[in-house]
Amino acid sequence: MNAENMIEIINKKRNKMQLSKEELKYAVMGYVNGEIPDYQMSALLMAICLNGMSDEETFNLTEIMYNSGDHLDLSDIKGFKIDKHSTGGVGDKTTLLLAPIVASLGVKVPKMSGRGLGHTGGTIDKLESIPGFKVSLTMDEFKKQLNEVGAVITGQTANLVPADKKIYALRDVTGTVSSIPLIASSIMSKKLASGADKILIDLKVGNGALVKTMKDAKKLAELMVKIGKKHKHDTICVLTNMSEPLGNNIGNALEVLEAIELLKGNVHNDLYDLIVYMASYMVSLGKNIKIEDAKKEVIETIKNGKAYDKFLEMVKAQGGDITKIKVAPKIFSIKSNKAGYINTINTEGLGEIVKEIGGGRETKDDVIDYGVGIVLSKKVGDHVDKEEEILKIYVDKKDMEIRRILSCFTIEEKKKSKEPLIYDVIM
Repeated sequence: MNAENMIEIINKKRNKMQLSKEELKYAVMGYVNGEIPDYQMSALLMAICLNGMSDEETFNLTEIMYNSGDHLDLSDIKGFKIDKHSTGGVGDKTTLLLAPIVASLGVKVPKMSGRGLGHTGGTIDKLESIPGFKVSLTMDEFKKQLNEVGAVITGQTANLVPADKKIYALRDVTGTVSSIPLIASSIMSKKLASGADKILIDLKVGNGALVKTMKDAKKLAELMVKIGKKHKHDTICVLTNMSEPLGNNIGNALEVLEAIELLKGNVHNDLYDLIVYMASYMVSLGKNIKIEDAKKEVIETIKNGKAYDKFLEMVKAQGGDITKIKVAPKIFSIKSNKAGYINTINTEGLGEIVKEIGGGRETKDDVIDYGVGIVLSKKVGDHVDKEEEILKIYVDKKDMEIRRILSCFTIEEKKKSKEPLIYDVIM
């Protein structure tokens, strides 16, 4: 193939035709090696986003990305290793919590995470709000900490699935985030390369997720389970509710602070309920015990402070100092303009607002303001009086129109029934 073939590949996918493994490899590896420019890869990603891919194309794309760099061999690490991934949502700080909770109970959690994608925050961005926290570890450092601490969260190393790392950043700024085959291949190429024994995926569904509908969520879950089986890796997908922000805090530093409070036993909200559910699944798999017994252990490790101690141990091992976390200096109380029940929240809208005030990226090179964000005082199902606080917004330099923030909330006289937190489990 020569350089002109990239145009043919773009045109082929634009015309809803299937790409061969050779064509996909040419495009992906050419982009990784710097031979194909951003604008051509962006065009191909958009064509995929609009026209989709067959299962065979997705399997091939995953394999090409998986083989674009090194694979992490964790066979010399003692104990059961389970990797966890979330497809991303507003206020989703689950990784910060699950890694120390599960590790405190003797199950090792090797975790390679990404940065923010679209309106959703990234675990690595959240961890970087902890001054000194080292998010780039070598494979030797990664394995040493996993062995000694039992939990490690790092960004992708330069040589681990470099194809995904480069394409992931491009998708974030080209409107090509919400594509089922691109999401599946991105997640599974990383998970397969990370060397864990089993993979648990928290697949967010709803207006604040990358996947909006149950139909698409089940399609994505089934696709990822198929990819896992093809590579002899058991993969379990838990479909969870993202029709409102998870927890109360949105924004990097604010989310870390909420995670800390939960680990101290001071938070009992939807975030706590989801964490207990997911951690129980992970501990049950890791220790080969009943879910009910795992749940008791999870609740106890939070209650007795061992999970928080493990979090501090992990942060210290990676050079972080939680006493130096800073939030934005300007705090505005936003009050409701009417009384009633909050029946819906435009979760993606709130995520976009946090991104616009500096909490996310508009371009690949944007610098994040880690201290900005939103703290919700009310959530779906809560009653609010007129002139009662609905949220606080933390800003540094930019201000935000109050009317636009309030437009993210539907407040009505009659209370509607609330969606469940857990929708389904697919394995």
